[in-house]
Amino acid sequence: MAELNAFAMAQQQFDEVADQLGLDDGVRAILRWPLREYHFRIPVRMDDGTIKVFQGFRVQHNDARGPCKGGIRWAANETADTVRALATWMTWKCAVADIPLGGGKGGVVVDPATLSVAEKERLCRGWVDQMWKNIGPRMDVPAPDVGTTPQMMGWMMDEYSKLVGNYTPGVITGKPLGGGGSLGRTEATGFGVIYTVREALKHLGIDPKRTRASIHGFGNVAQYAAIGFIEMLGGQVVCVGCWDRHERRAFTYSKDDGVDPHFLLTITDQYGTIDKDKAAAAGYRIEDADAWISKDVEVLIPAAIEGVLTGETAKAIHPNVKVVAEGANGPTTPEADAILKERGIFNIPDFLCNAGGVTCSYFEGVQNDMNFYWSREEVLAKLDQKMTVAFHAVKDMALSRGVYMRNAAYMVAIDRVVKAMQLRGWV
Repeated sequence: MAELNAFAMAQQQFDEVADQLGLDDGVRAILRWPLREYHFRIPVRMDDGTIKVFQGFRVQHNDARGPCKGGIRWAANETADTVRALATWMTWKCAVADIPLGGGKGGVVVDPATLSVAEKERLCRGWVDQMWKNIGPRMDVPAPDVGTTPQMMGWMMDEYSKLVGNYTPGVITGKPLGGGGSLGRTEATGFGVIYTVREALKHLGIDPKRTRASIHGFGNVAQYAAIGFIEMLGGQVVCVGCWDRHERRAFTYSKDDGVDPHFLLTITDQYGTIDKDKAAAAGYRIEDADAWISKDVEVLIPAAIEGVLTGETAKAIHPNVKVVAEGANGPTTPEADAILKERGIFNIPDFLCNAGGVTCSYFEGVQNDMNFYWSREEVLAKLDQKMTVAFHAVKDMALSRGVYMRNAAYMVAIDRVVKAMQLRGWV
């Protein structure tokens, strides 16, 4: 099977909706590609005294609605096309959540687990040294993503502040608490997934307390999606599937009476790898990588990486699944979408489902600007309200136009971005 190209998938999804909307060719040409891209090399002195050079990226897809916004992903398999796709999806994500930001994304080709703490800090500062003239609170606001952490954002914010000569917390979001970060940010993406699942189940007339979920991933998003599904909805999580960085392969961890995410957190490292031996000792079954897909559940939550539901793997989805909630970016290929449509499975598309993170990042930037910080309860209440309104805007579009939820989300987002471009005189 040919390797998935995330950007080709993002363009294919866009093209389908652009055709349905009858978008002008000029408008389509602007939105199919990023407005700006930065590719650069970052020299870093390693702990042993040698110099190692890393490949870095920043892609700014569209800033018609406001400064670009998007994480910085550190991954050994990072590519320009992956960053382009994620930046494109960020444009739609900010628009569908109706926050005044555009889409951007950054990356470094590196496995962060191979670096010491000091090497990570030097690489963070090196990334900012290359990009500081092209980021800023009114230009482009990075954030953490796969492989990066709040501490790394703190180092990046500090480097930027030194270079511009004044304290600028709003240049980066996802910072640590006490360093300009926001309460509720850690939980925001995972809880946002659950707010949309709650609304989907309500729409479908399904009692959440009688539902079970299978979750792919056990990084930040999956962890809080699991906690939220159990504690907010009263449902049961039957398994989580995630990558084991020691064995270089993935496993599914399942338990007949439901997993305990709080316990799993105590045996999970910072990269989302669960201690297999401790899990087995606690009664968890260690199953194959794709076992999470075929579980007898009502809700499937892919919350790790792109491209896990394909034309082949989606065939294994259990007949009882009613909702696929995309906690990850781009987890479902167009071929898998066709299977979900055919089976009548309700899809909550990624750039709606996981928009809680960028929404809370927007709240963080607002608090940085005010120099006044809200309580966790205030942040999560505002997040719930934003996510609920966004869900119903997409659901109503899907019902009124008779289209698939992903297409409806694109329609809402594209319409908002095109209107901003028209108001600014771009088109």
